[in-house]
Amino acid sequence: MTERPVLSSERLLLRPHRLADFERLVSLWSHPVVVTHFGGKPFNREDSWNRLLRYAGHWQLMGYGMWAVTRPGEDIHLGDVGFLHAERTGVEPFGCPEAAWAFHPEAQGQGYASEAVACALEWADTRFDRTVAMINPANATSISVARRCGFSIFGEATYKAEPVGLWERLRSSS
Repeated sequence: MTERPVLSSERLLLRPHRLADFERLVSLWSHPVVVTHFGGKPFNREDSWNRLLRYAGHWQLMGYGMWAVTRPGEDIHLGDVGFLHAERTGVEPFGCPEAAWAFHPEAQGQGYASEAVACALEWADTRFDRTVAMINPANATSISVARRCGFSIFGEATYKAEPVGLWERLRSSS
């Protein structure tokens, strides 16, 4: 099995997902605020279960994946951050890992997303020359996170009949 590392930042711990995270994943991915820019339709328990399995499977098959974000000592799932390889219908493969993040509404607006993404990118910089992100153009918050973390737009695509911005970040030279 591929090692699933634990990362930490000033205020956050990024750890592998656990079975115990499932109910918080259901809560996250069924919340209307969270899914607004992910098609607008809340995900059901089955979708969240499949997401949890996908998170674990990415590490096994790809050697990278998503982390559960918590605060040290609290172990309450605040959100998801990391990298994926998505085989999407209608979107050309990127040829590199795709960065992704989503946070519970109560964890939004506190800088956690930018901090967690920066932490994950520090890990990625030891492995990948380039990462990308696919962001709904109406998702100003995620666009701000992407910009703060060094991503810049390189194109546009359509996914599930919706426009998406394609963002990229090259390995940090520092």
